[in-house]
Amino acid sequence: MKKERFDIEKIDRSLFETKIVDQENPTGASFTHYLQNHQNGASDFYKKDALVFVEQILKKKHPRQQITNKLTERVLQRLTSNSNKPVPFPAPKTPKFRFIDLFAGIGGFRIAMQNLGGKCVYTSEWDKEAQKTYKANYGEIPFGDITKEKVKKYIPESYDIVCAGFPCQAFSIAGHRKGFSDTRGTLFFDVEQIVERNRPKVVFLENVKNLLSHDKGKTFKVIVEILEKKLGYKVFYKILNSMTHANVPQNRERVFIVAFEPKKVKNYKDFKFPKQVKLTKTIHDILEGDKKDDKYYYSKTHMYYPELSKTMNNKNTVYQWRRVYVRENKSNVCPTLTANMGTGGHNVPLIKDDFGIRKLTPKECFAFQGFDMSKFIFPKIADSKLYMQAGNSVTVSLIERISKEITKVI
Repeated sequence: MKKERFDIEKIDRSLFETKIVDQENPTGASFTHYLQNHQNGASDFYKKDALVFVEQILKKKHPRQQITNKLTERVLQRLTSNSNKPVPFPAPKTPKFRFIDLFAGIGGFRIAMQNLGGKCVYTSEWDKEAQKTYKANYGEIPFGDITKEKVKKYIPESYDIVCAGFPCQAFSIAGHRKGFSDTRGTLFFDVEQIVERNRPKVVFLENVKNLLSHDKGKTFKVIVEILEKKLGYKVFYKILNSMTHANVPQNRERVFIVAFEPKKVKNYKDFKFPKQVKLTKTIHDILEGDKKDDKYYYSKTHMYYPELSKTMNNKNTVYQWRRVYVRENKSNVCPTLTANMGTGGHNVPLIKDDFGIRKLTPKECFAFQGFDMSKFIFPKIADSKLYMQAGNSVTVSLIERISKEITKVI
């Protein structure tokens, strides 16, 4: 076999770009995790699979070249030295603590933790469209389905906090309140397995407020008993609203669970959830004032337009279409954003602006979740997927306020 000339200095980094993880072969996720962690100890954990990924790409692109272990190692190091491609939300250069991001979605937990000096050393998210959004903003492809043991095995042994906004549809009103009878509800038990194996200092969970009352409180009781009695953690929980506790004009109530490993966090009793803050922002701090694409507006010939135009006469609030009538938010804030926005129909909140009656744009929905839209990148995916991602997300600024209280005691 005639050898090709192979110039490592001219290696095409784009060959190794990948936007989603192959569920059956997650070496691409390991590769991106290696690049993002090459300046801290977590990189060694991902190096073996990163080398496998590089070798696979090289053999595919250069079939006539003999791909040795030494060559693969040199190429990986070359890619590492050139891996400083800026991302909108980079990790801190001198991290104060380490965390993992489960059910990562679009990275609401991650931004909040990074703002406080945290370094994410593992991410997991099964939805391929959310993986694309995550990769565009943090430089990493999340690992896939956390219920699979081959995905769990990539979690490093050492980290301080596990963050998990485990899927809420099984407990929410919109999700028909099926709870543990829904496979999405059982994902809490995957969190349990991970916590039991690694014993992080802190478990930080988020879910819909209906989790507390689901099945007459039995579901929540099971979760707390597992954390406290089986795993030995000390549990704190509270319902907080983005509107009252994060200065975000969205009426979004969620239950937050913070559990401490008492042997590792001696001061856990000093933890307190953040206090209420005055809402100073209005929807006009979020809404874009210019005319949006026509696809977001209701035309005057639309079957719902007569009812919408009759009811929607206030430019200072947000409305919802409720099948047969229009509901105005009397608090002049955005109603709770839900994943159902991505299912079509008329689930996206509505406003009246200077140009007509329209839906909120995906960008505005992300902003109502506290994301910095001057930096955030949207990959080229359908609006329906972006709406769903916004509805599934946590409110970044509220997560950051809670996280700040956590970091005071660990």
